[in-house]
Amino acid sequence: MAQDENRPSHHLKDGTFTNTSGISNNKSYKEIYKWITDKNRNKPTPYNFEMVSPNFEIINHENKSKSVTWIGHATFLYQNQQLNILTDPHLTLRASPFSFAGPKRYTKPGMTFEQLPKIDVVTISHNHYDHLDVKTVKRIAKDNPDAIFLVPLGLKRWFLNRSIQNVVELDWWENYEVNGTIITFTPVQHWSSRTLFDRNKSLWGGWYFKNKFHTLIHLGDTGYTNDFKEIQKRLGSVDFALIPVGAYDPRWFMKFSHMNPAEATQAFIDLDAKKAIGMHWGCFILTDEPVTEPPILLKEEVNNISLPKDSFITVKHGETILLD
Repeated sequence: MAQDENRPSHHLKDGTFTNTSGISNNKSYKEIYKWITDKNRNKPTPYNFEMVSPNFEIINHENKSKSVTWIGHATFLYQNQQLNILTDPHLTLRASPFSFAGPKRYTKPGMTFEQLPKIDVVTISHNHYDHLDVKTVKRIAKDNPDAIFLVPLGLKRWFLNRSIQNVVELDWWENYEVNGTIITFTPVQHWSSRTLFDRNKSLWGGWYFKNKFHTLIHLGDTGYTNDFKEIQKRLGSVDFALIPVGAYDPRWFMKFSHMNPAEATQAFIDLDAKKAIGMHWGCFILTDEPVTEPPILLKEEVNNISLPKDSFITVKHGETILLD
């Protein structure tokens, strides 16, 4: 922005971004070291989660379905009768800048590249390695040369540098219409970084989809804030929400950026969502809670506050859910 008075409050003078609260996640490397070297730290182990085959009859029907298929972590194939949309696509082995180290997938993707239908839109919530995988997006772009990549402000250059040209970057509350679906980038509380030198130089957020058939929101990765109430106020209630429920322990370190199942349930209420699926668990070991815990705690929380038991659920890897 040319003048400070015209600069949105989440755009800082140094060119980086912050959250709607004005508070950035500035965990120091000293704190990271304290966490990873804690002798009392829980060390989760992988689990052999049940997988199911996607419903390819629905996915590949010539009249696009209204459905979501969980591919794993934050990756969904979302079909809304107008578009085939892929969220935070990650279909490779590691969430890491290295091929030989870093968080390794212990549950295979629910779909392979070859099984995906023609993709119209790809949305990226932020640039962390478990949400933005370079091998995956390059393959998706190669297989789908007309696909539009919707990315947070400050991230377009990263794609252009990797020869992915069909990219649109958006600021919070900006929208882009594709074939009758209005897609709005919404604030959430998180941060961005892919190296030691680029913290918060690109934005982060959720994606709200609305057409004449349906509304859906994908929250990406987020701590609990009043942003969800503001999303509902500005954009309206949602028919279906994809809400992160994992990667939350230890709370002293993760609470700012990741919701636990109780906070995720409150986000569901704040959004006035009719239905939701809990995501961001069961794929990579990123934090300290047992890998089987998020769906158990979510089910308990839904029961404890007397929500309909089928209103906020988890699904099996690969499972296709009709959204009618």
